Amino acid sequence: MVSRVEDAIRKAHDAGRGAFIGYLPIGFPDLQTSIDAALTLADNGVDVIELGPPYSDPVMDGEVIQQATQLALANGYRTRDLFTVLKEITSRTDVPVVVMTYWNPVLQHGVGQYADDLLAAGGAGLITPDITPDSAAEWIAASTRTGLDRIFLAAPTSTDTRLELVTSASTGFVYTVSTMGITGERAALDRAARTLVGRLREHGAGYACVGIGISNPEQVAAVVDYADGAIVGTALVKALRDGGLEQLAETTRALVGGTPSARFSTGN
Repeated sequence: MVSRVEDAIRKAHDAGRGAFIGYLPIGFPDLQTSIDAALTLADNGVDVIELGPPYSDPVMDGEVIQQATQLALANGYRTRDLFTVLKEITSRTDVPVVVMTYWNPVLQHGVGQYADDLLAAGGAGLITPDITPDSAAEWIAASTRTGLDRIFLAAPTSTDTRLELVTSASTGFVYTVSTMGITGERAALDRAARTLVGRLREHGAGYACVGIGISNPEQVAAVVDYADGAIVGTALVKALRDGGLEQLAETTRALVGGTPSARFSTGN
């Protein structure tokens, strides 16, 4: 099956730019607004939408995203809402939507059933930050059966053995963690990200997209100079929180403006 995520990244490269992946939590500040917000991302240039179901113990999320997801949970978000929201979004845009979820909700729902429901709702795949390929046999089987992308994480501290596992098991792209720690804005990206992308390529990674700590167009431009795409979450969540859909649209356009790169326009 053709990966919709890989296709979106390839199309961005063909247009002379790196891919832009935008993250927002589901249910923030409420379910309907989160649907409208995802569509706002699609309307303003993102190549892939990343949605995060709220979770009670978000070990990877920074303060801004934690506050947003806690509000969504307080407002009554439930796992079943994911598929309702996803179906509404995917019925109104062709931009592929991936879900970034901690593993416990998938287990609670049933791995095979989760894959089937995700596919039926129009989802393109999962990013799974707290499960490694060697512990994900059931998900690898379910994603192979359904054609959903499985996106694993690689960190600067990952060993060569771990990177080999991640690159061989991932489809869509490898989520390349820019620096150790939780999500959030940082003044300067860790130089380790560039080295990590290089190591992933040595291990055969198809596409490597960098996330965590990217908050402005200049940082997006720096990332796509060496990686296949940039992933931004906190800056988008802050824009939605502080200025609603209008500010979200403005921020998205500005961040997408950092993606043109001579690296892609010259065919390199």
